[in-house]
Amino acid sequence: MLNFKDFKKVDLRIGKILEAEKVENSDKLLKLIVDVGEEKRQILSGIANFYKPEDLLGKEVVVVVNLEPRKMMGYESEGMLLAAGDDERPIVLVPERETGPGAKIT
Repeated sequence: MLNFKDFKKVDLRIGKILEAEKVENSDKLLKLIVDVGEEKRQILSGIANFYKPEDLLGKEVVVVVNLEPRKMMGYESEGMLLAAGDDERPIVLVPERETGPGAKIT
Protein backbone atom coordinates (compact mmCIF):
# COMPACT_ATOMS: atom_id res chain seq x y z
CA MET A 1 0.00 0.00 0.00
CA LEU A 2 1.13 3.50 -0.78
CA ASN A 3 0.68 5.89 2.11
CA PHE A 4 -0.81 9.35 1.54
CA LYS A 5 2.49 11.13 2.19
CA ASP A 6 4.14 9.17 -0.64
CA PHE A 7 1.13 9.62 -2.94
CA LYS A 8 1.40 13.40 -2.54
CA LYS A 9 4.88 13.19 -4.09
CA VAL A 10 3.37 12.21 -7.45
CA ASP A 11 3.11 15.36 -9.59
CA LEU A 12 0.12 14.97 -11.92
CA ARG A 13 -0.49 17.76 -14.42
CA ILE A 14 -2.45 18.50 -17.53
CA GLY A 15 -0.32 18.41 -20.66
CA LYS A 16 -1.23 19.45 -24.19
CA ILE A 17 0.08 17.27 -27.01
CA LEU A 18 1.89 19.50 -29.52
CA GLU A 19 3.57 16.83 -31.66
CA ALA A 20 3.03 13.10 -32.10
CA GLU A 21 4.74 10.51 -34.27
CA LYS A 22 5.38 6.78 -34.35
CA VAL A 23 8.78 5.64 -33.14
CA GLU A 24 10.68 4.03 -35.99
CA ASN A 25 11.15 0.25 -35.59
CA SER A 26 8.52 0.06 -32.84
CA ASP A 27 4.99 -1.27 -33.20
CA LYS A 28 3.78 0.17 -29.88
CA LEU A 29 5.56 3.44 -29.16
CA LEU A 30 4.50 6.97 -29.98
CA LYS A 31 6.84 9.89 -29.36
CA LEU A 32 4.90 12.87 -28.03
CA ILE A 33 5.99 16.44 -27.37
CA VAL A 34 3.79 17.64 -24.54
CA ASP A 35 3.43 21.15 -23.10
CA VAL A 36 3.20 20.69 -19.32
CA GLY A 37 3.04 24.40 -18.54
CA GLU A 38 6.54 25.35 -17.49
CA GLU A 39 8.22 23.41 -20.28
CA LYS A 40 7.77 20.97 -23.11
CA ARG A 41 8.53 17.31 -22.49
CA GLN A 42 9.21 14.36 -24.75
CA ILE A 43 7.10 11.43 -23.61
CA LEU A 44 7.07 7.95 -25.10
CA SER A 45 3.83 6.01 -24.78
CA GLY A 46 2.95 2.46 -25.79
CA ILE A 47 -0.36 3.39 -27.42
CA ALA A 48 0.52 3.31 -31.13
CA ASN A 49 -1.70 0.29 -31.75
CA PHE A 50 -4.72 2.21 -30.49
CA TYR A 51 -4.18 5.88 -31.38
CA LYS A 52 -3.07 7.56 -34.58
CA PRO A 53 -0.57 10.38 -33.96
CA GLU A 54 -2.74 12.93 -35.78
CA ASP A 55 -5.73 12.10 -33.54
CA LEU A 56 -3.77 13.12 -30.43
CA LEU A 57 -2.60 16.54 -31.63
CA GLY A 58 -4.01 19.33 -29.48
CA LYS A 59 -5.50 16.98 -26.88
CA GLU A 60 -5.09 17.69 -23.19
CA VAL A 61 -3.99 14.61 -21.24
CA VAL A 62 -3.00 13.64 -17.71
CA VAL A 63 0.78 13.34 -17.24
CA VAL A 64 3.06 12.28 -14.39
CA VAL A 65 5.81 14.89 -14.65
CA ASN A 66 8.17 13.92 -11.84
CA LEU A 67 9.30 10.47 -12.94
CA GLU A 68 12.96 9.86 -13.59
CA PRO A 69 13.65 9.97 -17.35
CA ARG A 70 13.80 6.57 -19.03
CA LYS A 71 15.46 5.53 -22.29
CA MET A 72 13.41 3.52 -24.77
CA MET A 73 14.32 2.70 -28.37
CA GLY A 74 17.09 5.30 -28.26
CA TYR A 75 14.81 8.12 -27.03
CA GLU A 76 14.41 9.58 -23.57
CA SER A 77 10.93 9.68 -22.06
CA GLU A 78 10.47 12.53 -19.58
CA GLY A 79 7.14 11.62 -18.03
CA MET A 80 4.20 9.27 -18.31
CA LEU A 81 0.88 9.73 -20.03
CA LEU A 82 -1.91 8.11 -17.99
CA ALA A 83 -4.43 5.71 -19.50
CA ALA A 84 -7.19 3.55 -18.07
CA GLY A 85 -8.08 0.01 -18.96
CA ASP A 86 -5.71 -2.73 -19.97
CA ASP A 87 -3.35 -3.68 -22.77
CA GLU A 88 -6.32 -4.70 -24.90
CA ARG A 89 -7.59 -1.11 -25.28
CA PRO A 90 -6.03 1.62 -23.13
CA ILE A 91 -8.06 4.83 -22.90
CA VAL A 92 -5.97 7.98 -22.56
CA LEU A 93 -7.18 10.07 -19.63
CA VAL A 94 -8.34 13.56 -20.60
CA PRO A 95 -9.92 16.34 -18.53
CA GLU A 96 -13.67 16.87 -18.78
CA ARG A 97 -13.09 20.34 -20.18
CA GLU A 98 -10.05 22.32 -21.30
CA THR A 99 -7.94 23.45 -18.35
CA GLY A 100 -4.65 24.55 -19.90
CA PRO A 101 -1.18 23.01 -19.86
CA GLY A 102 0.43 22.76 -16.44
CA ALA A 103 -2.78 22.67 -14.41
CA LYS A 104 -2.08 20.60 -11.28
CA ILE A 105 -4.27 17.64 -10.50
CA THR A 106 -5.14 17.63 -6.83
